[in-house]
Amino acid sequence: MKSYRKTAIIVGVLFIIATVASILTIAILGSTLETPLNHITIIENEYQIDLTVLLWLILAVSVTGIGVMMYPILKKYNEGLALGYIGFRLTESICIIISTITLLSILTLSQDYASGTFDTTNYQSMGLLLLALQNWSFEIGTLVFLGLGGLFLYYPLYELKLVPRILSIWGIIGAACVILYGVLSVFGLTADSITLNLLAAPIAIQEMVFAVWLIVKGFFSIS
Repeated sequence: MKSYRKTAIIVGVLFIIATVASILTIAILGSTLETPLNHITIIENEYQIDLTVLLWLILAVSVTGIGVMMYPILKKYNEGLALGYIGFRLTESICIIISTITLLSILTLSQDYASGTFDTTNYQSMGLLLLALQNWSFEIGTLVFLGLGGLFLYYPLYELKLVPRILSIWGIIGAACVILYGVLSVFGLTADSITLNLLAAPIAIQEMVFAVWLIVKGFFSIS
């Protein structure tokens, strides 16, 4: 029998790091990137942007680490699902990195505009293009691929009974909700912020409960 106790602790800690990093970036970045872009606001908030970049990189590493650490466990149920999970986590991480690069590009563009390199029209056009890339890469990565990865994680955990099944069911429901959130975003149906928050809440809360369970209790033993 094998309990994967160390793996459970590491995965639990990584889940907490990822969630905290995500929440902090929302609070730190705030309304810095509101349209139309204001180069003065962006330059004045360079420190916040740099800190957001650091947190996003931490998020990307944490997400990848979770996928890598969970692979040997999920493989015991189905290697295809295990590969799918790590694949979705890696894709999510890549999307976050793309979002990070575009955020830095917006900062550089604003600094160049302040020095007179671009006129207002070109600055707004290029800035909005970069902002759209940043938003879409982050939303698709942290919504759609997060949700798909969640399905590939919690279904095997449910079947293997590695954690209380209520946690796995909760995770599956939360993953489905965040996928719906992502689909609504893609089709531009995200006007109601209350509905979106309700869709995001189940997986956000579940991941924290799941993380604490892994740290305190770990996985149930498997053959």
